[in-house]
Amino acid sequence: MYRLFVGLPLPEDVRLRLDGMCGGVPGARWIPPENFHITLRFIGDVPGDMAEEIGYALAHVRPKRFDIELAGVGHFSSGDEVRVLWAGVRKSTELLGLRERVDNVLRRLDLAAEQRRYTAHVTLAKLRDADLAKVQQWLAVNSLFRAGPLAVDQFVLYSSYRQSAGSIYTPEAEYMLAA
Repeated sequence: MYRLFVGLPLPEDVRLRLDGMCGGVPGARWIPPENFHITLRFIGDVPGDMAEEIGYALAHVRPKRFDIELAGVGHFSSGDEVRVLWAGVRKSTELLGLRERVDNVLRRLDLAAEQRRYTAHVTLAKLRDADLAKVQQWLAVNSLFRAGPLAVDQFVLYSSYRQSAGSIYTPEAEYMLAA
């Protein structure tokens, strides 16, 4: 079985800038910078033959290159508890179009569409029992973060392997966008 997702890699200089923001919130498990990406579509666990079929199908997604911009920070919560800290992505019709094309290809392979509303972001930390005052302070300090424009010239099919120290993401296939 392969645990797969489709995402956009980030340039090293941006990953380093994001990494510089990671700290100051007790209870946060900060994501290592080599794992920073923008998820287009989470796929989940699939058998090897389906992973191969997904890889081939994604090769037919070839929109034109475009730019995106990272802007601000935010969080996802579950009830009263903050679960995730993230850097945001400024609204982009091109990014949403790429995501829709990837999603359409995967639905044709009978992979169910995601049920959650899509929010383009870079996950920076996962939280457990974090001090809400420290979370609010982190959000305020980093609220003006900006990076870009960033050229989007490819997307990647990643596999994810979970371990106790965190997940390891491995690029399985890279897909170049049209010039």
